Amino acid sequence: MFDIYGFPHVSQKDKSSRYLFLGDYIDRGPFSIEVITLLFAYRLLHPQKMFLLRGNHESRPVNMQYGFYNECKRRYSVTLYETFQWAFYCMPLCAIVGGRIMCMHGGIPFGLLSLEQIDEFQRPTDIADVGIPSDLCWADPVSGVVGFQDSPRGAGHVFGEATVKEFNEKFKLDLIVRAHQVVMDGYEFFADKKLVTIFSAPCYCGHFDNLGAVLQVATNMECTINTFGHDLSAAPIKKAPAPAQVAAAPVTK
Repeated sequence: MFDIYGFPHVSQKDKSSRYLFLGDYIDRGPFSIEVITLLFAYRLLHPQKMFLLRGNHESRPVNMQYGFYNECKRRYSVTLYETFQWAFYCMPLCAIVGGRIMCMHGGIPFGLLSLEQIDEFQRPTDIADVGIPSDLCWADPVSGVVGFQDSPRGAGHVFGEATVKEFNEKFKLDLIVRAHQVVMDGYEFFADKKLVTIFSAPCYCGHFDNLGAVLQVATNMECTINTFGHDLSAAPIKKAPAPAQVAAAPVTK
């Protein structure tokens, strides 16, 4: 966890701190079982402090293909794999922090009429290739795109800068926080800092020379991005926009 044992840049002094993870806990290396089991254990031990969102790899069609199925089958059993799938089916797709920051793995969804609409999707369920749940797990920001367009990934949509700004204004949000894409600095802003991609795995899969990053939200909603290398060495601290409402526990949907 935290590439495996912790972010030294996240203060441990404040015992009231809460942790929100944005998905894709498996299919990335030979220890997926250990990573997801540890996260689930922390969630059970600290249900008011640990929040786990669902990524596109917490879906059977994806993790059947990208390694998790074979890892479970080789090391334990297909039964264990199926048990994990049922846990994934129950995971929330997004979270709202302080009423002003919306977090998800993928991106903003096409066709969303209200934030409450997300609560209407029944769990347990897997993720289809189209629809609001699909976009929350699969969608990507792409410069120059007008509105929403079909994604080359084959699931979800891509969306442009103006769409992010319209979405935030419509739902009275200050910031979208998402993951899903490797970014070399560990974070990357989009749409005049109305959206930020956070990627917390440095030296991704041993094939990239990227930094990792974690976003901290203070009680006054000031956002700070801390970046780090594979050896957990500190990199310069970067600050994100500071929304203007008091922080609260993430409301998962």
